Amino acid sequence: MKAIIPVAGIGSRLRPHTHTQPKSLVPVAGNTILGHIIDRLRGAGLTEFVFIIGYLGEKIVEYVRLHYPELDATFVVQEPREGLGHALWLARDTFRHDADGVLILLGDTIVDVDLPALLRQSGSVLAVKEVKTPSLFGLVETNSEGIVSRVVEKPRIPKSNYALVGLYKIANSEKLAEALEWLIENGRRTHGEYQLTDAIMHLIEEGEVMRTAAVDNWFDCGRKETLLEANARLLDQPEFRRVRAYPEFPDTVIIPPVSIGADCRIEHSVVGPNVAIGDRTIIRNTIISDSIIGSYAELSSAVMSDCIVGSDSSFRGLNHSVNLGDNTEIDYSQAKG
Repeated sequence: MKAIIPVAGIGSRLRPHTHTQPKSLVPVAGNTILGHIIDRLRGAGLTEFVFIIGYLGEKIVEYVRLHYPELDATFVVQEPREGLGHALWLARDTFRHDADGVLILLGDTIVDVDLPALLRQSGSVLAVKEVKTPSLFGLVETNSEGIVSRVVEKPRIPKSNYALVGLYKIANSEKLAEALEWLIENGRRTHGEYQLTDAIMHLIEEGEVMRTAAVDNWFDCGRKETLLEANARLLDQPEFRRVRAYPEFPDTVIIPPVSIGADCRIEHSVVGPNVAIGDRTIIRNTIISDSIIGSYAELSSAVMSDCIVGSDSSFRGLNHSVNLGDNTEIDYSQAKG
């Protein structure tokens, strides 16, 4: 089965980090969002990938070719960006003849689910999770037999609280391609864009049987709050919770779970819990928890919590919750006269 990963969005809710890189390449728990997604799909046995790129798409291409050279990867450019349905319509010729169906996973979404079990299910499957604010999501309604009867994008009056989490297994690739063509040819926009939910609803109306699969955890990593939550949850997994052999950092206390990149210099500090640090970062005289720090960053004389600090950034001297993009410098250490 081929995996389709749309990664064309500009990531406006993660500014300033997405000024310099696609949101799918924002770091989380010792990897990027996209790296976590690819690793999960490879672990389930998928080797053929289609990436739908747009904003800063050349960085996606470079990242995939550098870190996953063994992948059978195809890149499709979405320009202009007119919704998820439009993105998949542009990529339809890469999957429409695949007899095994297609797996779609959004490029800013990390999902905890038994992927091999989901792939073994017959027919089409939509991954869902119960939510408290259903009007903010695409929703799934099912009949008494558990078969999907309706999908709808962000309804004003929700009739279900089971949200689509951005993971779709569609058994009939050709019918999906035809539904996407129907969407575009008929100009069927919802909330101003071509939605995958409308194409799926057309499939259901044409007789395609779909069921749901509940996921354990779902992280829409397009916002600072959910990205930090994903970081903490991922770091809480067993491979990070086990006692790890960190390098000797002078006068420093490490409180697991923590992920520390290569060649970091840390001294006179307290790091953790739930902290992910990129490569070659310098931290001095700092207390930091529940945060993500990029590579080649420098922190000193700070108390920091619930922070995201981009790569090549510098922060000195104040207790704050901050959100710094790449190539940024803030210095509060100098007294003002």
